[in-house]
Amino acid sequence: MSDENPKPQKEQPPQGGGDQQPNWRGLILLAIGLALIGGVFMFRGGNLNQTEEITMGKFLTLLEEKKVLSDEKHPVEIVVEEGRNTQYVSGFYNKGKSTETGQDVEAAFRTPIFMPFNGELLEDALAKAGITAAVKPASNLLASALVSFLPIALFLLILYFFFRSQIKMAGRSAMSFGKSKARMLSKDKNRITFKDVAGVDEAREEVSELVDFLRDPKKFQKLGGRIPKGVLMVGSPGTGKTLIARAIAGEADVPFFSISGSDFVEMFVGVGASRVRDMFEQGRKSAPCLIFIDEIDAVGRHRGHGMGGGHDEREQTLNQLLVEMDGFDAQEGVIIIAATNRPDVLDPALLRPGRFDREVTVSLPDVRGREEILQVHAKKVKLSANTDLSIIARGTPGFSGAELANLINEAALIAARKGLKAITTLEMEEARDKVRWGRERRSLAMSDKEKTSTAWHEAGHALISVLLKHTDPLHKVTIIPRGQALGVTMSLPEGDQYSFHRKEAYDRIAMTAAGRIAEEIFIEDYSTGASNDIKQMTQLARKMVCEWGMSDKLGMVEYGEHEDHVFLARDMNRGRNYSEATAQEIDKEVRRIVDEGYQRAKELITAHSDKVRIIAEALLEYETLDASHVRDIVEHGEMKDPPHKEQAPPPLPPPPNTAVPDPVKPIKGDLPPGGLAAPAPA
Repeated sequence: MSDENPKPQKEQPPQGGGDQQPNWRGLILLAIGLALIGGVFMFRGGNLNQTEEITMGKFLTLLEEKKVLSDEKHPVEIVVEEGRNTQYVSGFYNKGKSTETGQDVEAAFRTPIFMPFNGELLEDALAKAGITAAVKPASNLLASALVSFLPIALFLLILYFFFRSQIKMAGRSAMSFGKSKARMLSKDKNRITFKDVAGVDEAREEVSELVDFLRDPKKFQKLGGRIPKGVLMVGSPGTGKTLIARAIAGEADVPFFSISGSDFVEMFVGVGASRVRDMFEQGRKSAPCLIFIDEIDAVGRHRGHGMGGGHDEREQTLNQLLVEMDGFDAQEGVIIIAATNRPDVLDPALLRPGRFDREVTVSLPDVRGREEILQVHAKKVKLSANTDLSIIARGTPGFSGAELANLINEAALIAARKGLKAITTLEMEEARDKVRWGRERRSLAMSDKEKTSTAWHEAGHALISVLLKHTDPLHKVTIIPRGQALGVTMSLPEGDQYSFHRKEAYDRIAMTAAGRIAEEIFIEDYSTGASNDIKQMTQLARKMVCEWGMSDKLGMVEYGEHEDHVFLARDMNRGRNYSEATAQEIDKEVRRIVDEGYQRAKELITAHSDKVRIIAEALLEYETLDASHVRDIVEHGEMKDPPHKEQAPPPLPPPPNTAVPDPVKPIKGDLPPGGLAAPAPA
């Protein structure tokens, strides 16, 4: 490794058949064959197609009627086929006068005869008619053979030329099954550098050391350091693992090969291992070089956990990869960069130092990183001068780089639909809500009954979200359908959250249960809208008991091994690590936590029933309320600055058992399936 320019790569021959010269020899042979077959058919057609084949009886009748012609111009011939008893009598006979010209019409005929039976009869008939027939051997045997054989030959010839290119491509594919599918990236095509990577400073710094080492190896070697053989990038989907690899390719002045983990897997045994060998062979020829394997979990899964314990093709490929990275004859100069979002399923031998020496975690960006990512993607669109990206960054906690890029694109589409010349903060926030909670479905025809039920449900969520101290701050509440929900109560955390406290968990359960409680109190009925609420509460309570040690009764003990993804065949036969009695205690604790949150929310909604009614009425009138509107109702009983009214609201029935000047019968009865929306998770 030195600072010299890399060796120029050898020019590869052009691939495919687009620039190949036509095969003139084959075309000439095809033309000759077609001409030969055409000539034979013309020859046979000129002699046979106009010849009428008549029976022996008709021929004898023609002889008796003196219609058979027998002169020099019209000889009567007996054609003998050598080696066969079947013969033919050929000649011409007079068919009669033409109706158009009035002249005699002559027609050629041919009569098959079988000499052992009617040979003497033929001779007597010819002698009686005074006709002497000439005997000659058959001369069309070759033509008949050609006519019989050449159509088949023509079909095969056309079939060969038609599939000629496919046959050659198949031949090349058969010879290249074991060849690597790694592609060498061009330095000038879609070049991405570290300037285009934002929000992952630590990960970018670690991988940039590879580029520095390749550019100036003496800087590290003089202290005895060696370059890592492999770097594994781990992170959630959309965090920028592949983007970092593309930036390394843009920065490094060395050959860069890219391949996917699924490219190694084939239906033929041994192909994956052969491709691994070929890939490293290419890398050694171009050393020093970088090889990027995307989604390495497709080929690097844990060995010995296949269904039935079999040694399948994937394991052979993984074994070859382990040997090539750090085996008996491993060589320096080939650096492997791999990316995955499933490090839990990778084989331990693949993760040890000497193979993947460094594991780089590409995490979700913080608020500063999100602002940097937004600035990178905002360069491709036109923003208005007063658009503050820092506000959008603070309002998008938990967003990945891919989601932020999608947010910018959605904002541009929204601004284009509105006919604006630039993107404003309003379009950015609308795009944020669309990406996180789904698009508004104003065209959905909801009945007044469904709107009323949805308003009570979301009013309960909104009230508890404002009253409780440890819930995420309310962002807005709406009864406009979004995504699959008929209504949404949106909450956004104040900042990036890296831990979860017990009080926050209890308050979130209470807030989640509030929608069902509001329906129970004010319309004396339930809807299916609480199904997602129930699911969220149960999952959160079970994690508190089994994973986070937040149960005083069961203590700080983990019950069960919890993973985000189940690794089939490794976890199928794994039993629980606790007894049946403990399982019953876990169920009781989960039920207790949910019931306590339910009772807290019910007490608060009962105590502030007037505020719930005002929020529900405002939702029916304005459809969407911001957090400031809900806080004004909770603190002052009215909205100081109500939103713009879009349409007249349907009448809201009063809650039961409440004294009002003009009581109205509350809504009862079954609600249609489909349900309401649960509060969105933070």
